[in-house]
Amino acid sequence: MTALPDGAAAWAMLALAAVLVGVAKTGFSGMGSLPILLFATVLPAKESTGALLPVLILADLFAIRFYSRHVEWRVLARLAPWVVVGTVMGAVVLWFVDDTLMRLVIGAVLLAMLAIQVWNRLRPKAIDPKPPSGLARRSAAAGAGVAAGATTMMANAAGPVMVLYLMLSGFPKLRFLGTMAWFFFAVNLFKVPFSWGLGLISWHTLLMAVILIPAVAVGALVGRAVVHRVNQRQFELATLVLSGAGAGLLMLSALTG
Repeated sequence: MTALPDGAAAWAMLALAAVLVGVAKTGFSGMGSLPILLFATVLPAKESTGALLPVLILADLFAIRFYSRHVEWRVLARLAPWVVVGTVMGAVVLWFVDDTLMRLVIGAVLLAMLAIQVWNRLRPKAIDPKPPSGLARRSAAAGAGVAAGATTMMANAAGPVMVLYLMLSGFPKLRFLGTMAWFFFAVNLFKVPFSWGLGLISWHTLLMAVILIPAVAVGALVGRAVVHRVNQRQFELATLVLSGAGAGLLMLSALTG
């Protein structure tokens, strides 16, 4: 990004996105797709992935502050090598795609993640499921790690992958939030050299993140406050609908623009 956005409307959308990032990190990760769409609307799609990254890291710090004691380190260690593989794969894709194709990639990734979440909600639940074997756990970690690394590098959209993986692992709410917080803080820091090398992060990007700190803080505090006070099923259903509509519009804009 060679210059800061111009115009009150653009900054209003970025501020709203920053608030939603904070809410997603500390309360409802299902909202994570919406900031991606807002940033890709204001900025060129490829540059938006780098511009959003420092904002995500700031929100990760709030999440760690709130939930740092609730983390499953064994799960993170199991995922780590596969996330590295997926991140490198995503960086290679970013090197070759142009802005129009990037809009299609972001839209497709979000729609795929949406489909995974919908499938997980609608599929029949086993009455007495058998505990997964060691091979099954390692295979699930490998698949989730590669998918999370690739989607987070290409579109900052690994949230639904991790939501699915950790929910299927049966994590209680606080351990779920703590593990998500540390996972994304580490992964987003790991992405910084790749994004910088690809020209997706610049001093303008960092300055924009600093300007958006108050909005991130507001979102983080709101997410923490309301996570225990709303009907999460209805809230996440609305988020899924909005994410699917936004992803479809993003792909439509790439095909018609």
